[in-house]
Amino acid sequence: MNGSDPVEVAWFGALCDDDYQYLGVPDEALASSWEHCRDITLAAERNGFDNILLPSGYTLGIDATAFAAGIAPLTERMRLLLAVRMGELWLPQLARQIATIDRMLGGRLTVNIISSDIPGETLESAPRYRRTLEWMHVLRTLLDGRPVDFHGEFVDLTLDPPRARTVSGRCPPFYFGGFSEAAKETAAEACDVFLTWPDTVAGVAATVADMEARAARRGRKLRFGLRSHVIVRETAEEARAAADSLVSRLDDEVGAAIRGRSLDAVSVGVSRQSELRDLSDRDGYVEANLWTGIGRARSGAGAAIVGDPDEVVAKLQEYRRVGIDAFILSGYPHLDECDRVGRHVLPRLDHGRLAPF
Repeated sequence: MNGSDPVEVAWFGALCDDDYQYLGVPDEALASSWEHCRDITLAAERNGFDNILLPSGYTLGIDATAFAAGIAPLTERMRLLLAVRMGELWLPQLARQIATIDRMLGGRLTVNIISSDIPGETLESAPRYRRTLEWMHVLRTLLDGRPVDFHGEFVDLTLDPPRARTVSGRCPPFYFGGFSEAAKETAAEACDVFLTWPDTVAGVAATVADMEARAARRGRKLRFGLRSHVIVRETAEEARAAADSLVSRLDDEVGAAIRGRSLDAVSVGVSRQSELRDLSDRDGYVEANLWTGIGRARSGAGAAIVGDPDEVVAKLQEYRRVGIDAFILSGYPHLDECDRVGRHVLPRLDHGRLAPF
């Protein structure tokens, strides 16, 4: 992969009550709802994005699978990246849901595998990823249209595949992220696209190299994606001012409470985002155009690419040169930043021509 190859550029659906004018200051107009998230999704399609992540939560936002089924008939070109939590639904039911939504989309569904705790349950990291791996194997088997005869630690199932099949007749690609040893080993064995969170270019390069080696030991190859926020304005000064404005009303205690609500609030990946904030300069930049301020009020991806169009495109190209060929971008408020990225960034990227999965 190099900076001249086609790339996939996705937007973020904000189904998880993660949309603000000012971080940490709730705005009812930006709360997750069918109407608001529908408008974000249709804006992403209108602006030319290739895919959109529909995140999954329990205490926050609205249900991703139900939303995907509702929005599918309203889209024509863009893929949907549906987040599903392993262990949360009965596997045969989940397989039928995924196959049915893929049919509604004409074959445009992709799946983001989530391995966090199930609501109301806590499971240590190692067994949780063993459960995730079993679920991924069985789910792929069913969606490939093959019978299951699996008797593991968490799944005990003998079953023919459902009649509901995807358009291709195969399982949609699995996108997956995680930074613990157990997560990386699970990804190397069973995912198609490994997702990493914002990091320095050198940090992302190290992650790609590590995961390539783990996959190669299993005779597999992975694609790589970067989940990041972005703040683009016509000038660099305006972009940095927009970043400052975004956190200008943030109370640190409120920010800590927001971070703590997530089911993955104590993961290895979240710890790395905290480390990047600690390494940043007084304005929150850990390296050129990579601002860590968003992590003050958000668990998960906690940094943004900030700059004018030239700087943002150049930063994305840096990540492409170290192996990234898929981006999942977001910005605040999501509708406004979606339009800015669509206007200033997407036309300058060679995207949307990836071969079918």
